[in-house]
Amino acid sequence: MAHEARRIGPPPSTESYLRIDRILEAAKETGAEAIHPGYGFLSENAVFAARCVQHGLAFIGPTSSAIRRMGDKAEAKRTMAAAGLPTIPGSDGTLADGADAARRAAEVGYPVLLKAVAGGGGRGMRRCGDERELRAAFVEASAEAEKAFGNPGLYLERLVVGGRHVEFQVLCDAFGAGVHLGERECSVQRKHQKLLEEAPSPAVDPATRESFGERVARAVASVEYRNAGTVEFLRSPEGELYFMEMNTRLQVEHPVTEMVTGVDLVAAQLRVAAMHRLSLRQRDVRIEGHAIEFRINAEDPARGFRPDPGTITAFEPPPDSVGGARVRWDSAVRSGWHIPPHYDSMIGKLVVHAADRAGAIEAGRAALSALRIEGVRTTVPFHLTVLRDERFVSGRYDVGLVERLESDSGRQEA
Repeated sequence: MAHEARRIGPPPSTESYLRIDRILEAAKETGAEAIHPGYGFLSENAVFAARCVQHGLAFIGPTSSAIRRMGDKAEAKRTMAAAGLPTIPGSDGTLADGADAARRAAEVGYPVLLKAVAGGGGRGMRRCGDERELRAAFVEASAEAEKAFGNPGLYLERLVVGGRHVEFQVLCDAFGAGVHLGERECSVQRKHQKLLEEAPSPAVDPATRESFGERVARAVASVEYRNAGTVEFLRSPEGELYFMEMNTRLQVEHPVTEMVTGVDLVAAQLRVAAMHRLSLRQRDVRIEGHAIEFRINAEDPARGFRPDPGTITAFEPPPDSVGGARVRWDSAVRSGWHIPPHYDSMIGKLVVHAADRAGAIEAGRAALSALRIEGVRTTVPFHLTVLRDERFVSGRYDVGLVERLESDSGRQEA
């Protein structure tokens, strides 16, 4: 759909999408004034943000210093704690070694999570139930983090059992103003990879949304953050919200926020990057209805979500509306489209918006059933299973839902 395109290298991302020099060359060749980094590859790379500015290009995102400060998760935790947000008990910063990790774990109590200070997506993360597991996992997680992010640093947090992943969307301008656009529920995930998101969260009441959301917006604005960002929290079974990390970019799941608020987040990003003040005030933000996003991945849920690249032999998108609910389909795929093995397996996002959560669930069932993708296996059957599960339908679920679904499926097969 682009008006113009430039080839920046061969398929492997290390030779193309991660090559800062080639992306800057393409911008210069086309006379671009700004670069939108998307939500992968270099989107949270502080060096890339700085290089864009050095070349006279607007980076459509936060400053390189903000990316660096929030990109180190241990530093981000200290920063947000100082700004007044509650954090999960754990280490104060990067752990020195396995022995240091064992000392900190003894202080906060098992089980604990080891986490990479850089990156995300579950890489460099290990759950540990005792000191023996912790010391072995430290070596593995550190090596994995070094390979994935070029940084072997780890930190430690107490594991909150039965927690939910809740995140707040924020927008800040370069003049100190900031607003939140409500929260998203992202607890349907497998190995820390999100599969389905919804807004608002069925676990957050309006009063909490208003009061806690304003605390989040103030905290982010106080550290001179600008542009769009997402502040992620772990909600305990008792209702406490603990800061986990901040994503200094647009999120894959941003459409659910757009659907319930009517705010075009990408347009807002462009205006902030062009040094406009936020035209949106907190009193202007309204949460209306309920939205659910289904990540449609080229994966086989029956085989442990194994990637299934290949060629789409037949394709029909879902309708624009079902039963009065709106349907949004974000994707570039079509019949004959080849899905390469080099990148993330997501091939599209199906988003539904209805007057309430029950209506959104029903619309999701209809839209997923209408979506036709042949030639590769997808996560459509998995999403339909989720929508039939009473734990999800009731809204009383946590980050362990997918693991329990897989366990249920295994028992049925046995």
